[in-house]
Amino acid sequence: MLRIFKTLGVGLSLAGTLLLGGCLAADKSPSEPFALASLAIEKQYIAPGCQGEQCSTVTISALEFPQAPALSDALQTRLLTLGMSISEENAQPAENWDAYAERFLALANEDNHTAPGNMTSEALLEATVHARHNDLLVVELNSYVYHAGQAHGLPLTEYMVIDERERRIVEPEEMLLDGQGAAFDALLAQAHQRWINEMDFDEQFATNWPLSKSRNIAPLENHWEVTYNVYEIAPYAAGQPTLTLPLDALEGVAKPRYLGR
Repeated sequence: MLRIFKTLGVGLSLAGTLLLGGCLAADKSPSEPFALASLAIEKQYIAPGCQGEQCSTVTISALEFPQAPALSDALQTRLLTLGMSISEENAQPAENWDAYAERFLALANEDNHTAPGNMTSEALLEATVHARHNDLLVVELNSYVYHAGQAHGLPLTEYMVIDERERRIVEPEEMLLDGQGAAFDALLAQAHQRWINEMDFDEQFATNWPLSKSRNIAPLENHWEVTYNVYEIAPYAAGQPTLTLPLDALEGVAKPRYLGR
């Protein structure tokens, strides 16, 4: 059983404890009339019974919105889902941060019996404000999950777009004009070719790692970003490629609301 300490400024010296950092105001008084205030959620969990420096951990660095509890719940659910390992893909996401940590550290305990040496497991769940403009809040959700014994951890990124006027999540297809999905995919293909050229990859690379459709869109003020996760369009060593689409090219494809018009 994990013990909980509501203590600020205490080092992580107690094995099997949970350190709850204070909820720090990330944006107490937004200057924009519709802007959502947000609070930072900082939590760290350490494997029960671990007394050395090499301990399996779960770190949460997330956000919640006091004015919009439904959005807080949605962000938590999306981040908890993003943090599930491949072996859990058919399971339901945990109900909250504590339940996620308990499940992960239980799996980490099993990993310790099969992993060589003193390897430890690690999970990091993070939500940050990626952009804010025109009453749109773009939150970047990141997870990194590593189980002891694996060759490397798995990073994942997902964007969550919030309409601050309406206090709701904007789904990717909503940002496109009706019937313009194919046109968007064509722009994505052009951006992909630019990325291949910039990275100086050859034609064989494009053949081995073809472009796949994606709606992981971050509508920024000066351009759109579409981020792919590892292994989707490139090997692990290439990281998480981000393709950039200029706003001018999106005219007639995306709704003016998401082009700052």
